[in-house]
Amino acid sequence: MSRLTRDVWVEAHSYLRPVAQLCARVESLATDVVAGYGSPGLPAWDDYEDDFREGIPLLRSLAVAIDLEPAGRMTGSLLERVADTPDGMLRSQAAALAAELRARPDAARLVPAWLLGEEAFDPPSPGLLRYLGWTATSRYLAPLVDAFGRWRDEERWHRKYCPTCGSAPAMAQLIGVDPGRQRFLSCGGCGSRWRYRRTQCPFCENDPQRLSVLAVEGEAGLRIDYCEACKGYLKTYDGQGDEAVQLLDWTSIHLDLVARDRGLERMAASLYELPG
Repeated sequence: MSRLTRDVWVEAHSYLRPVAQLCARVESLATDVVAGYGSPGLPAWDDYEDDFREGIPLLRSLAVAIDLEPAGRMTGSLLERVADTPDGMLRSQAAALAAELRARPDAARLVPAWLLGEEAFDPPSPGLLRYLGWTATSRYLAPLVDAFGRWRDEERWHRKYCPTCGSAPAMAQLIGVDPGRQRFLSCGGCGSRWRYRRTQCPFCENDPQRLSVLAVEGEAGLRIDYCEACKGYLKTYDGQGDEAVQLLDWTSIHLDLVARDRGLERMAASLYELPG
């Protein structure tokens, strides 16, 4: 059975072509940047056990030391590459950001801490820094995220925030059929996926009876799940096999517009910010 590809998806959603081209360009540059860096060493999981049980995300734990400064340096390198692209607006914004980071000797530490919400920083073009920062950082963290997913017991997390970085979920996925159907939440930053209660709001954790589903015409496999209490919503992929496209977030940015028009609120930060 053939899998859905980005090209096929964009062909059917031509309005996504500009963001698809931008993402492809940045991802190509990020691949070149990552080649010059290593990956974080794996922590001693036994040292993290107590913090995991207490609900402390891995990257926020003081019990294990995950070196994120290489991710900060990777972000700086990616910014320099983007600043050399022919795209005028993107180039000028990236150049201003790159100059700001070059002027700060602590930039390699500051950027990852800012992405995690642990450091006050007022950069120019924060949306672009968030996008490029997580693009670089998620690649650096990929081996750690994979190993962490194999180590942790999903039954002991069931929290509304990412077990790796602490971010709110950007999307969700429904897998299987009743009565054993499962819901996984997906982090738009570090790329982690984790199990969560199928019928509970992952934002206000309200009464399951207040959850509703908004189907979008022509988007089989994608829907919007929202909470009538807090108005928070999650774009949800109902299926398996096409995660590489359906869980990218930008491939369903049109669903964010539909949700916003319905008065719903995106609770997670977007790497592809919509204008107000």
